[in-house]
Amino acid sequence: MSLKEKLVSSFIAFENQNDIDSKVHDIRSEAIKTFEAEGFPTKKDEAWKYTSLNSVLKHDYSIFPNQDSALEYNEIKKYFIHDIDTYKIVFIDGKYSSHLSETTHDGIDVCLMSSALTKPKYQLIIENYFNSVATKDGISSINTAFAKEGAYIHIPKNKVVAKPIQIVHFSTGNEAALMLQPRNLIVVDENSHVQIIERHQSLTDNPVLTNSVTEIVANKRAIVDYYKVQNDNKNASLIDNTFVEQKRETHVSVHTFSFGGKLTRNNLNFYQNGEHMDSTLNGITIIGDKQHVDHNTLVHHIEPNCESHQDYKGIFNDSATGVFNGKVIVNKEAQKTNAFQSNNNILLSDKATINSKPQLEIFADDVKCSHGCTIGQLDESALFYMKSRGIPEKEARGLLMYAFSNNVLKSVKIPELKQRITKLIATKLNVNIGFDL
Repeated sequence: MSLKEKLVSSFIAFENQNDIDSKVHDIRSEAIKTFEAEGFPTKKDEAWKYTSLNSVLKHDYSIFPNQDSALEYNEIKKYFIHDIDTYKIVFIDGKYSSHLSETTHDGIDVCLMSSALTKPKYQLIIENYFNSVATKDGISSINTAFAKEGAYIHIPKNKVVAKPIQIVHFSTGNEAALMLQPRNLIVVDENSHVQIIERHQSLTDNPVLTNSVTEIVANKRAIVDYYKVQNDNKNASLIDNTFVEQKRETHVSVHTFSFGGKLTRNNLNFYQNGEHMDSTLNGITIIGDKQHVDHNTLVHHIEPNCESHQDYKGIFNDSATGVFNGKVIVNKEAQKTNAFQSNNNILLSDKATINSKPQLEIFADDVKCSHGCTIGQLDESALFYMKSRGIPEKEARGLLMYAFSNNVLKSVKIPELKQRITKLIATKLNVNIGFDL
């Protein structure tokens, strides 16, 4: 039985196990019909032209993980940003872990998806959680059909959250192969500000496929800083679907740091529904061996006087493959739009590959829009200069590559996270960056 057939046949049993609102039941049913019709994407689909899921889909995944898994903090503490006080929301094999989480909320509303789907007080989640945008393709519709657990975070009006929120999903490897469907909804009300760090981490060498959906709703004048740390094990694959809806005068930034995992696909979609907004999409990818990372971004400018900025850096070694497929759409009404898109890459090996496809679709005539792509190797003249000043070649290469990615690091607003990412970069580049940031 193929994975598609297994998912479709398991849906009825899954629905019978869950006491949910009738609206959610109807949305789930439509979602599984969408998946049954479309199936998994293939390289025949333009958006997946350079990414094949064949190597990922061949495993016999458990759809319903063992719910008795347990971890102690000492086993996983290295995966947290523990140099700073944060709220923590922790899931183990898809189940919320109360003893590892720290959710003293201080005026913010944090609820689990399993609770929100069954309680009338969370009618907002019924209306917003399963956004129709997230049910139009086969991959995200699987999540809509099967998602059972995740984080619902509501930041009320005029609230600046005192410390960052960490959302961490662990998989233990108790199953021979496991497929997870986490779902998060973040609603940030008027004039509020929140910083969120998300991580998916496998603790096993067994195959793990995580198909995640996160929806972010930023209401008037809200500020949202979202950071994704992707540094998983060699047999872990991640399909990350993020949908951002922005209202008037909001500022939303999403930083994606892709360093590990077998196959990583990031679908990042911004929808600007208002004027005077700013969207920032930044990413750093450093991979080797036979790793594969695919960034697929969309920024849809719907109304006038808005900005978007995309800056993705990639460093690829060995037989690694990178993909950047970025699209900016500017509607006819979206005059005075300022949209910038850049994708710069360094290939350290003759066997490494990068496929880059920046795109602009502009239907307005009073705009400033630009896109660019570079693919090359390290600057030999700069390398020679550094060596002539007594810097060993290994360290000189590392410093040049760090400088290459530093534009993205500069926009990280959590100093402790910036230090952690710097250490991860140094580890990936196999150098010692001996200065404090």
